[in-house]
Amino acid sequence: QVQLVESGGGMAQAGGSLRLSCAASGRTFRNYAMGWFRQAPGKEREFVARISRSGGNIDYVDSVKGRFTISRDNAKNTVYLQMNNLKPEDTAVYYCVADRSGSFAYRTETTYEYWGQGTQVTVSS
Repeated sequence: QVQLVESGGGMAQAGGSLRLSCAASGRTFRNYAMGWFRQAPGKEREFVARISRSGGNIDYVDSVKGRFTISRDNAKNTVYLQMNNLKPEDTAVYYCVADRSGSFAYRTETTYEYWGQGTQVTVSS
């Protein structure tokens, strides 16, 4: 069982930055690929970023490439999402997710067994 707790959400102006953190419980964090999804009001939840167990493979949705950076610290059981040059369309609830299987279908919600409670990010223009 893995519990995920996000932090770092809040309000920012367009062009600003925020850093999300996700702390995972348990001693097997390094066995999980980690990722972030988001859901904007009135929209479906979408994949944002994913990092493999070792951190060697990373992928992003096109809309955040060059602006967001996902990273992990296996010693601290934590995954991060550094968000720079924020845009109003980045406004959403952001969810941290964990996947033990290492599936290649990592852009699909159902791949992830564990989800955090979500943290709100609001970007004003």
